[in-house]
Amino acid sequence: MTRTDLQLADGRRLVAYDTGALDAPEALTVVWHHGSPQTGALLEPLLAAAATRNIRLVSYARPSYGGSSPRAGRDIASAAADVAELLDALGVERFATMGASGGGPHALACAALLSDRVIGAVTLASPAPYTDTFDWYGGMVAPGGLQAAAAGRDARERYAATDEFDEKSFTPGDWAALSGTWASLGRDAGQADAAGPDGLIDDDVALAAPWGFDVGDITPPVLLVQGGEDRVIPPSHADWLIHHIPSAQLWLRPRDGHIAVLAACPVAMDWLRDLR
Repeated sequence: MTRTDLQLADGRRLVAYDTGALDAPEALTVVWHHGSPQTGALLEPLLAAAATRNIRLVSYARPSYGGSSPRAGRDIASAAADVAELLDALGVERFATMGASGGGPHALACAALLSDRVIGAVTLASPAPYTDTFDWYGGMVAPGGLQAAAAGRDARERYAATDEFDEKSFTPGDWAALSGTWASLGRDAGQADAAGPDGLIDDDVALAAPWGFDVGDITPPVLLVQGGEDRVIPPSHADWLIHHIPSAQLWLRPRDGHIAVLAACPVAMDWLRDLR
């Protein structure tokens, strides 16, 4: 895995990670959109799954994460332009995309706005766009950050000053995953948190505001993977998405929580490979 510090056309720095071009001409490139908060570095279980499937894996740190420059007022849609510029620099035209938790909407942005380049998208535990058509916060153990974000960045920043993680947000299965296969995720989240709250604040504000695109306009195939016991992004969000993305299908994993659902990443990569 190599790190690249890319200077974008608008002068911002985008920190990206890449497992590198593969010899096989049919090799698939997958862009990973990290959760909130993360540094953008590729995590060990993802690297292992990609290596055994001849997949080139690319990720990047969203603005204000992991050394990437801030982007004031960013929305979810802005991720598509950053990804397009990154992949142009890497010489990649067609690709698939995956995102977990706060990364899910950014993967959907690529599917919606780069549909001529995206062969398919996978989300795991992704929130739906903010709406009053269902109880958007219902089932969340700790919705305070997103509720503050709905009132704007200043309110979310004030909330961050006293916010503490509620351990009940994770199920026993989630904690087991964090102490086992996904221990690298916990370490990475700790590094992102230690660097300051700006990335997470901007993520939450973007999630609670209009996304900048309509998920109903997505045409590439989409796989929604959702844990039935998720206490961070409850199943009602996946239910809304499956009824509003015409090209989507849903894999519900009834016993998984927010972290445990990541065990589906290898088979989700298989699903993407089968789209070619």
